[in-house]
Amino acid sequence: MIRKNAMKEIIKSIDDQLIISANGYISRDLFTVCDRNQNFYMIGSMGLSSSISLGIGLKNPKKRVCVFDGDGNILMNLGSLVTIGSHKPKNLIHFIFDNHSHESTGGQPTNSKKVSISDIAKAANYNVFSTSTQSGLKKILQKIKKIDGPIMIHIKIQKGKGSSKRIDIEPKEIKNRFMAIL
Repeated sequence: MIRKNAMKEIIKSIDDQLIISANGYISRDLFTVCDRNQNFYMIGSMGLSSSISLGIGLKNPKKRVCVFDGDGNILMNLGSLVTIGSHKPKNLIHFIFDNHSHESTGGQPTNSKKVSISDIAKAANYNVFSTSTQSGLKKILQKIKKIDGPIMIHIKIQKGKGSSKRIDIEPKEIKNRFMAIL
């Protein structure tokens, strides 16, 4: 499965939930698949989508907050998993798109083949689910509707073939339209 297909499946199941997407190809792919005011695209700030999502989730407990993160991004900020796990936000769903690479910066390998992101999340009090197939993702998305967070869905994906277009919305406008939703 490639990231765009996984995102399309997720978007079908989340209606108006908030999404904070990691920088690079993850935000580009989300912008291409489904641009909407409920999406906050990280421009720069590698590794910080999980931290920002925690803050938004804690301040907006009635809204479900989704984090679209990559293996490279979360490995740069593993401390956020511990912080999220200690706060136990019931409304946070953390999607990790894991292709074992820093795809946005040239495909350098990450350590996600050697270090289990899922095991770290379990140790940090997440409810963790893993899949590498679209049908597996569909089943997980149905199952989590009745489960409190924090939830991590670790999705093993293949590297994409080509990148999505750049986000053509100015950062200030991304912020303004997202804040208007809050």
